[in-house]
Amino acid sequence: MNDLETLELAQRLVRIDSVNPSLVSGAAGEAALAHFVAGVLENRGVDVELRDALPGRPNVIGRIPGTGGGPSLLLCCHLDTVSVEGMEAPFSGEIDEEGRLYGRGAQDVKGGMAAMLAAAVTLAKAPPKGDVIVACVADEEAYSAGTEALLKWGLRADMAIVFEPTELDVVVAHKGFAWAHITTRGVAAHGSRPREGVDAIAHMGRVLATIEAYGVQLSRRTPHALLGEASVHASLIRGGRELSSYPDSCELDIERRTLPGESRHSVRRELEPIMEALARDPQFQAEMEMRFFRPAFEIPETETLPQKLKAATERVRGSCSFVGMTSWTDSALLAEAGIPAVVFGPGGAGLHGLEEYGDTRQICACRDALIDFARNW
Repeated sequence: MNDLETLELAQRLVRIDSVNPSLVSGAAGEAALAHFVAGVLENRGVDVELRDALPGRPNVIGRIPGTGGGPSLLLCCHLDTVSVEGMEAPFSGEIDEEGRLYGRGAQDVKGGMAAMLAAAVTLAKAPPKGDVIVACVADEEAYSAGTEALLKWGLRADMAIVFEPTELDVVVAHKGFAWAHITTRGVAAHGSRPREGVDAIAHMGRVLATIEAYGVQLSRRTPHALLGEASVHASLIRGGRELSSYPDSCELDIERRTLPGESRHSVRRELEPIMEALARDPQFQAEMEMRFFRPAFEIPETETLPQKLKAATERVRGSCSFVGMTSWTDSALLAEAGIPAVVFGPGGAGLHGLEEYGDTRQICACRDALIDFARNW
């Protein structure tokens, strides 16, 4: 695809509503976009499979057989977007004079998807030595059910590029996260009878103070060279029934952002002593549950995959750096499954914001870097 075709494709992708229904009840989901993407690939001679990762929410998998003797390459991006609430024209797909493509997902990650698809159909005409697998997955913005399904189905590759807005730098590390749920228990009573009531919200205040102190401890640890420090914060809190009653329960959700080398078990080992120390007060009753965990990701800069992608990008646009990303991506799941991965893609601005745009020059440069990379491995 030339530049005009690539950018027209990017516009059409943005104009298809694919808001994740796991985030917004009743949202459109990925199906319409998945079928459109499948059609783009099929019309260019790529073998395509549509398969539900969740009911009514398909992954798209395209396969381009190589000529032989080269490693297989997985190109993976997500179909879904976050909410469009508050946006004036979420699906405009308009490109202004500055080369900015506007609309939800233009940066995250439909610009990268357009570059990936344009590169794939170009490679289908003259395949590289190794197989190229194109995967567009559901649900990345929520629970990554799409990528988990790919791995459950047995998809494997020798290496992978995961598309996120990186300003065409190569991401070789990103943070992980753990979600924990804490409940404090009190005794419900009339607000005028303090001897009968136990205030679960006040007891949660003790938990909040210890969480804050724990965060200070984390900030003093040796930071990661690309990612900085680990962190913890209180995300959601709820409790009480009405003003005139002692609350019998209070619930808190916290998030702990992790660095490479930390695990679900290491995070739990740090949180449990906090609860145990507070429990020395016989009136203090609480429990903690680790509800969700995603590992941090890191690949050595010296590995062949990041080195060769950096070189290809430098040939196309003259510069490229190895960087870290604070947010989480599906590359961590691929790495856990034994597939070396990096994160890469065109940038823009307004990530998850009310005005989002993608950089059209970077979209075309991303396409060219991917073609160069695949053909010069």
